[in-house]
Amino acid sequence: MHADNLCRIDNLRIAFEAHDGTLTEAVRGISLTLAKGERLGIVGESGSGKSLTGRALLGLLPTSAQWSADAMQLDNHDLLAMHPKERRRLCGTQMSMILQDPKYSLNPVMTVAQQMREAFGRQSPRSNAKAMRERIIEALAAVHIREPQRVADSYPHELSGGMGQRVMIAMMVSSGPKLLIADEPTSALDVLVSMQVLSVLDEMIAKHDTGLIFISHDLPLVMSFCDRVMVMVGGRVVETCAARDLANAQHPYTRALLAASPPLRNPPDQLPVLQRDAAWFAEAPR
Repeated sequence: MHADNLCRIDNLRIAFEAHDGTLTEAVRGISLTLAKGERLGIVGESGSGKSLTGRALLGLLPTSAQWSADAMQLDNHDLLAMHPKERRRLCGTQMSMILQDPKYSLNPVMTVAQQMREAFGRQSPRSNAKAMRERIIEALAAVHIREPQRVADSYPHELSGGMGQRVMIAMMVSSGPKLLIADEPTSALDVLVSMQVLSVLDEMIAKHDTGLIFISHDLPLVMSFCDRVMVMVGGRVVETCAARDLANAQHPYTRALLAASPPLRNPPDQLPVLQRDAAWFAEAPR
């Protein structure tokens, strides 16, 4: 792996067995690299394999998944050769994932402090109660939560969506992971709160020089927030380009996605219907 690369995947394939025993490939031959401090956006329709690709890196695929890869590396770690227990130790310390909706990511019967204590305890199992409490408050304050003491003692249902997402960011980023996977971190939030959350995420990434894989359906957001964009359809990558050049992308699928995000000024009377090409879903070379 190149010295500047933080993460690398070669020929990742993920399949699931149907009731009749046939295999359906959800990810077909994905390869990617991520440099240290780089922000890679992954876009595409639901079911294109974006989240599965991110989960594969963390070893969080469902047990029903049948998967393989020629290479999967994080910094100097060969993730394919590591024992599962050793790989799990990397989760929450060197690589973390922010999930889509805090309502489903946070345990409703545990306070924020209890959940953060559980997460931080994996990183610092010998911390005493006072030190752990101080770390929790410090982590919440770092993501600009105004009343960290109150929020720490709150249950998830007592928090707004934006506040819950900040709690998730605090849990995942406070350890300074080398790799952060953000899976639709703003999809359940309004525009103003989304911008606030992205600002916090931007600050945390810059602070720790973290490499980011940003999974999203929001193409304008990805263009403004990421360095590079990878477009997926049917479990395959059809185009990769600099984020600033996405508006000028050439692949018909990417053009169709852009057309499905009309401008606020002078929007078209009718959105175009995506015309799918069978070649996009053809068997990827092995």
